[in-house]
Order: sequence, then C-alpha cells, then structure tokens
Amino acid sequence: MTCDERNRLSGPAFGEALFELIRRTACDLPGDVEQALKRAYDEEAPDSKARTILPLFLENIVLAREKRVPLCQDTGLPLFFIHHPSGFSQRAMATACAEAVARATREQFLRPNAVDPVTGRNSGNCVGEGIPGVYFEEGDAEALSVALMLKGGGSENVGRQYSLPDDALHAGRDPEGVRRAVLDAVRRAEGKGCPPGILGVCIGGDRGSGYLHSKHQLLRPLDDVNPDPVLADLEKRILLEANTLGIGPLGLGGKTTLLGVKIGALHRHPASYFVTVTYMCWECRRREIRIEADGTWCFIG
Repeated sequence: MTCDERNRLSGPAFGEALFELIRRTACDLPGDVEQALKRAYDEEAPDSKARTILPLFLENIVLAREKRVPLCQDTGLPLFFIHHPSGFSQRAMATACAEAVARATREQFLRPNAVDPVTGRNSGNCVGEGIPGVYFEEGDAEALSVALMLKGGGSENVGRQYSLPDDALHAGRDPEGVRRAVLDAVRRAEGKGCPPGILGVCIGGDRGSGYLHSKHQLLRPLDDVNPDPVLADLEKRILLEANTLGIGPLGLGGKTTLLGVKIGALHRHPASYFVTVTYMCWECRRREIRIEADGTWCFIG
C-alpha cells in the first residue's frame, strides 16, 4: 500500500466512517440479536411476564432504528477493535476514534459517559483517559476493519473473574470447573445486567488479557459455532442450563436468561487458571465496517 493510499484511509473518510459506525451501533441492533429475541418471545409461556417484556424490547428496537435515536439511555463505553495493514499510525487512528466519539456525543448519539474517578467531573464528550478504548491488531489485508462495541455500565458491573480451583464452587481446573464458575456468574448477576444477556468468556490468560479476550468473544455472531469442539460443547451446555434458572428477562422470571454464550481460551501461567466472564445486556450493540484503500467503506455482516 502506498503512502497516498494510507493517507486516504486514515484521513477525513476514515473519520466519517467511524462516526457512521458509532451512529448505527447506537441506534440499530444487529439482526442476529433481534432474531434471538423474537425466538425467545415465541418460547415463553403465553401469560408470563417475559411475554409482556420481550415485545417492549422488540418495539424499542424498531423505534430506535426508524427514528435514528439510541436504543438505550446508557449508550455505553465505546470500544474499538481495529485490524489494520502495516504502516499505519496507531496514534492517529486512536485520535480519529476519539474525535468521532466526541462528535457523536455532540450530536446525541452517545451520552457523556467519561467521568474522572478522582474529581468526579464528567468530561462532557465521552472522551477521557482510557475512553474510548481502542485496541489494535496488525494484519496482511490491504483493507482496514473496525469493530465497535458499546458496553453499558449495568452489564459491565456484573462481570466476574474466577481463579480456579474454587473450593466454594467445587470448581476445578477443567471444563466442569469452568461451567460451574460461569453459571455462578449468571446466578449472581440475576436481573442486574438487563437480561436476557450474552456472555463473553475467556479461559486462561492473565487477569488483564482475560477481560479483553472475553470482550472479543462478544463480537461473534450468536449463530456461529466455536471451532474448538470442547468449547462448542461447553457453550451449548452453559446456555441450556442458564436458561433453566428462571431468571428471565429483566430478572422477572422466564425461560430466557441468556441469548448466547461465547468462549475463547488463552494460554496461561502454570500457577494460574482464570475464568473471566463479561456480561452483555440484551442490547448487544456491536457493528463492524471494512474501509478500502480508496476510502470507500461498508458494514460487514
């Protein structure tokens, strides 16, 4: 890729693409999540609270899309995952992400959600130390791809990390121990994470890498199949068992506590065995765009 092509890709067109990525992510729920909610409605008992709640979710999705307004008053923290060719300035791309976030806040697609923990002051534009989160991976493709997740505070608060073995859970360092830990996280979350939720799980890594990798799992489509048969089986089993807990939509009871479980694994230190659970609310706001060298771009998926 030539210098001119890199400049076009990271110039004004890049900023405009990022802004549209934010707008659409905030206002338009992905189709796989919407379809999962419709299936959940069909499976709930006719006279249940869940049958009352889920149509309101579905109506909210349609109204937000049609009126081009955010799906939720908590527009979340923006997390960008950028896969780029060699030769790009990550600093310039991070600056472009921050500028797009500030613009989206001014135009009310994002709420000011960046608060200084020492002073208690809100920055007013959803930009601050560590916000937005921007994560990079260099690859061989000529185009650049950007995935965005808007992560709400309520669901973030109920995420958990376990260090196995855990005697209280009778959880060892094996898939059964992982199952016990993840289901414990679901029980503890109850209705506080705005269920039905979606879980991103990381087995292994260290404490920091585990949380990041668990968030990566939330970018996967709900209907994909884990290429690792052990993890695929574990995802399916945890989803089925979680949906027998009776927590249901908003924690008010029902058959649908989770819409999906996505598990990844990282190599670990021999002394450590972490299981990290990131909880995503039913508004799984994620989108991805592909930006070509000439500045043209399109949504992926």
